[in-house]
Amino acid sequence: QKHLVDYGGDLVQPGGSLRLSCQASGFSMDYYAIGWFRQAPGNEREEVACLDGGDGTTSYKDSWKGRFVISRDNAKNTVYLQMNSLKPEDAGVYYCVAGRLRVGACPISDDYRGQGTHVTVPS
Repeated sequence: QKHLVDYGGDLVQPGGSLRLSCQASGFSMDYYAIGWFRQAPGNEREEVACLDGGDGTTSYKDSWKGRFVISRDNAKNTVYLQMNSLKPEDAGVYYCVAGRLRVGACPISDDYRGQGTHVTVPS
């Protein structure tokens, strides 16, 4: 069965760190662009960071550039999102998407999507 599982969300104080994981089962991330997205209550989903599974190219939205790092462990077929210096405005449901169609390093097709993991940063 092919699917993505994302996890690692938690409640963390401002300034703290979290690492989210996105593990693929049944398919190789080599052929997909992998994106982490955030959806805050009442808002559209936002692209946070992306990684091209083929060549490892990464990209970040400006809001998170310099604080978040996307990386991959090929042996575990897992993509991570290291979140540092967290702010209350970073809170939301984070989920990963794998798509063959891409623009740059970011998927534009939701071939596979994780179930989402909650990140809470109290103000």
